[in-house]
Amino acid sequence: MQVMDAEQHDQNVTAHPSPPPPQTLSKNAQKRLLKQQRMEAKKAERRAAMKEHKKKEGDRKRKEWEEMLASVAEDERLKLIESRKGLRKERMEKRSEEKEKKTQRLTNAKEHGQNIVVDLDFSDLMTPNEINSLAQQIMYCYAVNRRCASPCHLWLTGCNGEMGSRLQRLPGFDKWIIEKENRPYIEALQDEKHNLVYLTADSETILHELDPKKMYIVGGLVDRNRWKGITMKKAQEQGIQTAKLPIGNYLKMSSSQVLTVNQVIEILLKFLETQDWKTSFFQVIPQRKRGGADSEDCQGDVEGGEENEEEEDQLEIKKKRTESPSND
Repeated sequence: MQVMDAEQHDQNVTAHPSPPPPQTLSKNAQKRLLKQQRMEAKKAERRAAMKEHKKKEGDRKRKEWEEMLASVAEDERLKLIESRKGLRKERMEKRSEEKEKKTQRLTNAKEHGQNIVVDLDFSDLMTPNEINSLAQQIMYCYAVNRRCASPCHLWLTGCNGEMGSRLQRLPGFDKWIIEKENRPYIEALQDEKHNLVYLTADSETILHELDPKKMYIVGGLVDRNRWKGITMKKAQEQGIQTAKLPIGNYLKMSSSQVLTVNQVIEILLKFLETQDWKTSFFQVIPQRKRGGADSEDCQGDVEGGEENEEEEDQLEIKKKRTESPSND
């Protein structure tokens, strides 16, 4: 009987092996984890506060409207209601007209706009939080591009794996007027290889003008500080051109901070609009990232990416995003 019990015990152990002991995180990994947890907690608090504020504002406006209707005669009440309906209809018609114009501009950009590619082939180097951050940046890129009088034609290449899944969860992503490629750009755009230009701060070539025939690539990688020089190395191995924005001719970046993907693309859009690099840099780059102006002997990192100030950049994105891109 004891032998049978022992055999049964051995079978249970084999069928249900003990989980491996948890791996001990390094001090730096523990700090990053704590920072991510604090950021997520703050984000949750802000979302809850914004939701509560929106609810209170809605309740307040509804109460004021009801009180106003209750304070007037029946005929006046009917006039107020009809007037409100008319204003609402007018707003909806105007919004629909603006949406059609934006859609037409984006459609025209497919043929005549500057091509800008976001290289999303780095998802295996990023954490889930970083992938989520990049997806938010891309959503803002699209929203900014939609508002431009002369938008560019956006490409997303390497839209697969976790990055592709996260993008699919963005509001209205399937309706975005952009090019979405599961393949890397080097495969999807092999016929245009001679026109590909990777924007990287490690390049020795300074970009003075945007060539309509060129397709400018922005590296979609968050926390680039962990992967110094990765985009330059990639471009060299693939045999494609590289260039860097002339940021050092106009301002001094504080420390070695990088710009987010949406900031790089917004700079390019501003330059297409103004043909002025200085104006483009100063309108897009946050003051906290600018250490000084008109410096000839300094170069900031202007690749698409994100420094350790992720929370501030995400707050800035939410503050500046005045409309949802899901309406397309």
